[in-house]
Order: sequence, then structure tokens, then C-alpha cells
Amino acid sequence: MSNKDLQQSRLQQRFALYDTDNDGQISRADLENEARRIVEAFGESADSPRAQLLLHAYPMLFDFLSEKAGAGDTLTKDQFLQVAEEQVLAEGPVGFARVLQPSIHAMVHLADTDGDGQISPPEFAKWLQAINADTDADAAFQAVDANGDGQLSVQEIVHAVGRYHAGELDAPLLGA
Repeated sequence: MSNKDLQQSRLQQRFALYDTDNDGQISRADLENEARRIVEAFGESADSPRAQLLLHAYPMLFDFLSEKAGAGDTLTKDQFLQVAEEQVLAEGPVGFARVLQPSIHAMVHLADTDGDGQISPPEFAKWLQAINADTDADAAFQAVDANGDGQLSVQEIVHAVGRYHAGELDAPLLGA
């Protein structure tokens, strides 16, 4: 599979993940549902500050993509693929940081049970379990820990998510 095909495949997986009601399009409600599912998987109360950050970040992601696509209340698969290509993939690390950093920051805040602002290996394993990622947590952690300090920062995770969608890393850090 070519790198471009792999990128498209991963964006299609992301669309399927976000289409929580399986109606062939994504809406703000779909991203709200996905955020709630993740919060529940972490065992966090929906009204906690940690949960609230994620519960607001995912719908904001939809709002951004919808606005950029000129789509209104829903995004079709084609619209999603086009706007993700234009706003995220085409702009490389800058696009990933601009579009995904708020939701990744919220995920880090949710997963960071010791409150140190970073993700430890056990917190990362719980993260992968919560998003139903079918990957080896230890190997994925090592692949993402760019500076080798045994902790993952928001920037390391943003960079890794970018590498995943660019076809350079096999750890689906936001679910797939």
C-alpha cells in the first residue's frame, strides 16, 4: 500500500470512528458521543474538570472541520476526507498541531491521573485501552517517547498522531 493510500485509509478509519451512529456522516453529536464514550472508558465522572475538557474539545474539533468544509451540521465522508487532507495532512506538523492539539491536550489531561502534565507508561496503557486501540502499549510508548524521558508530553503525542496519519507510525493514539 502506498503512503498516500495508507493516509487515506487512516482518515477513513477516523471517519468511521467519529460516525458513532453509523449514518454515513459525522455531526457534532457524533463527536460528543465519542468524547462521552472515552470519558466513561476512563471511569471519569462527566462533570469533572478533566472530563469537561475532553467533552468540549471534541465538539470544537467538529466545529472547526465543519466551518472549513462549509458543511453546516454534518460532514459527509467525502467532505471529511477533503477537509482533513487540506487542513491537517497538507500542512504537516503545523496542521496537526493547529487542528488536533486541543483534543490531544484534553486527552492528556484526562489520562494524567498523577497531575504532572505528562503521560507515564501506565497512564498511556489506560489511554490505549480507553480508546480501544489494538496495539502493544509498551512498544507504542517507546515509539512515541521521542526524547526518551519515560514520559509523553502533549507535543510528543501531537507529533506522533501526525506521524500516524502520515503513515510513519503504527500506533493509533486517538483510536482507529
